[in-house]
Amino acid sequence: MSLEPALSQSDPLPTSVFLAIFSAVFLPMFLAAVDQTLLATATPAIVEDLGGLRQASWITIGYMLAMAASVPIYGWLGDNFGRAKILMIAIVIFALGSIVSASAGTMNHMIAGRILQGMGGGGLMSLSQSLIGELVPIRQRARFQGYFAAMFTLASVGGPVIGGIVVHAYSWHWLFWANIPLAMLAVWRLNGLHKRSVKPVRQGKFDLVGVVLFPTIITALLYWLSVAGQEFAWLSATSLGFAVFVVVGILGLLLWERRLASPFLPLDLLAKKAVYMPLLTAALFAACLFAMIFFLPIYLQVGLHTNPAKTGLLLLPMTFGIVTGSTIAGRLLSKDVAPKWLPTFGMGLAFIGLLLISFVPPNANVIGGLGVLVGIGLGTVMPSVQLVVQSVSGKARLSQITAMVSLCRSMGAAIGTALFSVLLYSLLPLTGSELGIAAIKTLPTEVVHHAFQYGFMAAAGVALCAAIVGFLSPATALKDHDSETAH
Repeated sequence: MSLEPALSQSDPLPTSVFLAIFSAVFLPMFLAAVDQTLLATATPAIVEDLGGLRQASWITIGYMLAMAASVPIYGWLGDNFGRAKILMIAIVIFALGSIVSASAGTMNHMIAGRILQGMGGGGLMSLSQSLIGELVPIRQRARFQGYFAAMFTLASVGGPVIGGIVVHAYSWHWLFWANIPLAMLAVWRLNGLHKRSVKPVRQGKFDLVGVVLFPTIITALLYWLSVAGQEFAWLSATSLGFAVFVVVGILGLLLWERRLASPFLPLDLLAKKAVYMPLLTAALFAACLFAMIFFLPIYLQVGLHTNPAKTGLLLLPMTFGIVTGSTIAGRLLSKDVAPKWLPTFGMGLAFIGLLLISFVPPNANVIGGLGVLVGIGLGTVMPSVQLVVQSVSGKARLSQITAMVSLCRSMGAAIGTALFSVLLYSLLPLTGSELGIAAIKTLPTEVVHHAFQYGFMAAAGVALCAAIVGFLSPATALKDHDSETAH
């Protein structure tokens, strides 16, 4: 039985219902979000115990690749076999990966555990949001989306802090063992929601080719973007081989999916302007967000010579801005504000903030303070994008379309980070063998400032494009569609 009949669009969500849903879905979300950054400060301790310094980057890369590749699979499974049920399976896989990682005796053992964790993590985020979409009316849902965006930011920023404290006080093994009781608690709470959730109403023939081919292409693409320029040159034969494989694979997948009555990819939804425009906004938003996350700390430390402690403090205004923006967006959406205007205004505000960062004199306090402007703008995007595409898709395919949002966010982050890296390092007078923080520190301060200012100017251009895409998106009213109108 669904909770939906008991809830209206305007009445406040009963506290008992809110707490039941919140405790069940936000714990899996937190586990997925914090685990992306949790090991940032713990990696040196892991390498010291296990060795394998050259493979250490795969502790993060392996998790992210497995997570991104598995997201759409969970979306299809959730729509066809029940979202709460598949989410519980994803949590079990995540917990098994945690056990493998916690008991690792070699670096290869650790990487295998992280990949298994990522395979489970791909379902934690998207299926949790899909369950919110299934159980909560669309306008009440805006409250959850604002909380989700705030939680995601806090978990991502707090991950390295938690990891550092645990490693310092105990051992890196406890970063993984701690997941087990949390996973058990999440499964217990989800079991109650599973009994209340709606039964799957859309059963389709299993698309084995799509399920195998799509994650293979995504894994190849993200791996290429992650290591090109480091493991091999961008214009090398290896890089060209990856590019050809990805392009041919995408074309082949699209031709295959168009032949099927029930394809793995929701091509009919992706063809709608009310869907693909918000998804493009999400990708551009992620490119700007990760440009700030990765390059602002480097600029502050290398270009403006701040110490790590002060750098962390200077990132707090952006974090505060994102939490504030997402909370305000959730409240506005619940009060009938047209969702298309939030990313339009938000990314316009981010454009102004990034442009100011690229033009103001190189002062660490001023640049850190401007981060709040960028953060507020970025915080408005995901709650509105999530609700629009869920509204248009209908409840029968909530998991599929929510997975597409997560995938576009991951793709935008990977592509944006890669392109900003290429731009930034092309502006620095270093050879390929010299790239790195230590080499950048040897350069004249003016050269470093010049490179980063152009980099943030490019990020401002991406934010402006996102604002324009938001403006050109159709005005979509938020309403709950049934399965028939979704088709």
